[in-house]
Amino acid sequence: MEEEGEIETSKVVLKDQQIFLRARREPFEYGLLPISKIIFSDGITTLLSLKQILISRSNSLERIDSQSISEILQLSIEYSDLIIDTIASVLPFDSSDPIVNANPKEISSFGVNVYDLLLFLYIQSYKRLVFRSHKDSASVADVWPSTSAFDGYLSALSPLQLVRSNSRKFMPSQVDEEAHQLSYLQKHLDNLLSLLATSREDEDEESMVLTSERLDHLGFLIQFGEKGSDRIPLSQASPFFANSDPEMPAVDVSAVQVHDWIYQNITLALEQTAERGHLKENGPSNGSDQDVSMADVCISSDKGLSAARSLSFVEGISKTSVAKKASDIGSSVKVLNCHDSVIYILAPLRYATLYGCSDATIVLGAVGKVLRVEHCERVQVLTAAKRICIANCRECTFFLGVNQRPLILGDNHKMQVAPYNTFYSQLEEHMAQVGVDATTNRWNESLVLGTVDPHDALSHPAGVSDTQAESATCLDPDQFTNFMVCSAV
Repeated sequence: MEEEGEIETSKVVLKDQQIFLRARREPFEYGLLPISKIIFSDGITTLLSLKQILISRSNSLERIDSQSISEILQLSIEYSDLIIDTIASVLPFDSSDPIVNANPKEISSFGVNVYDLLLFLYIQSYKRLVFRSHKDSASVADVWPSTSAFDGYLSALSPLQLVRSNSRKFMPSQVDEEAHQLSYLQKHLDNLLSLLATSREDEDEESMVLTSERLDHLGFLIQFGEKGSDRIPLSQASPFFANSDPEMPAVDVSAVQVHDWIYQNITLALEQTAERGHLKENGPSNGSDQDVSMADVCISSDKGLSAARSLSFVEGISKTSVAKKASDIGSSVKVLNCHDSVIYILAPLRYATLYGCSDATIVLGAVGKVLRVEHCERVQVLTAAKRICIANCRECTFFLGVNQRPLILGDNHKMQVAPYNTFYSQLEEHMAQVGVDATTNRWNESLVLGTVDPHDALSHPAGVSDTQAESATCLDPDQFTNFMVCSAV
């Protein structure tokens, strides 16, 4: 089974085998929502109070339904359903939680585990780093327009301005992102464990303890796994529960002990991440210049493609056509800074990100979790996906076959949506493989959130956050045509 795309960091030993600690990037990249009522500025205080209320409203399986979430957090049912669906989209793909592989129409009926919800709510305070620009400045400068919709308060993200300031080396890489996520987890580890722990009176003193089941919920954010094999539950990776008798109830473990063990492993992970970053800065560069673990990179002979286990990158494609099939690509892909090109990625994918592209046509196969399209201009996107999130795009057209409502946020201008309009021979097989339902298409039911994403690293003018993002309009039927995928692809 494939890994989820995290980069190797730290390692401990389990039964004489090495296992590796990683931050799960999916909740941080695809699981943040710009909804003010779920972003708490007082750290853990409000969430600890909410914890007791949520638990009291949960059922015997520790699950809570959309109606209860709506009432407790004072949200619309529309938003509480969105929260449950977003959690479903970023849980580990091999999780036994029923919402992971549920029919999109039934996800909200299952509700969500209370402890997954608490962790999800806590990380809404996370601030993303900005993607780094592509190394080929001349190529980007040649195709990126001289004026942009992002030249206002989003100017810090304008690829043109990044090129002119020659500041690429100061922008975060994939390794930087990993380090940023690990640092966040380390800083907030005590609070995260407090949300999972229960109190126990011991010799007249109250202490916080964790069961193996509660510790495993932290796998929402932190992953241990042997290199090249399945993800390992945290309780089995830890020294506290790994050798416990399955026929006997596991003994609760002090939250302080768990904290110290995880903190130490994150420290080791950060040290290794810093070493990889140093090697990348001082080592020889290659054509695609991908900032991923050198031990896990497979660089294709084709320009602009590399893969870190199941996470692949297509970057810096300019004025050409590129076609990738399932055998060429991992289960997740990032298409970064591609311009004036036609890109085919005809593969079954879990996650996909399109970022900083312009004047391009991008055809994605089937995306079973989330497709995120951000900071693109004059791009046509054709995809069959379970979910799509569109942020800060200009003059883009989306031909969609989507099971959930398209999520639109940020500073968008002149976007259009239309039904999915293409086909290739393995499309149905790929859709079935990743769980995209061919009978449900909500392409024209956009859900629009705020103009400003509070999770980015930018400052914004006062009052902008209260403005609703510009929605997409439906493409004029007279302009709708089918898109033919070349038989040679």
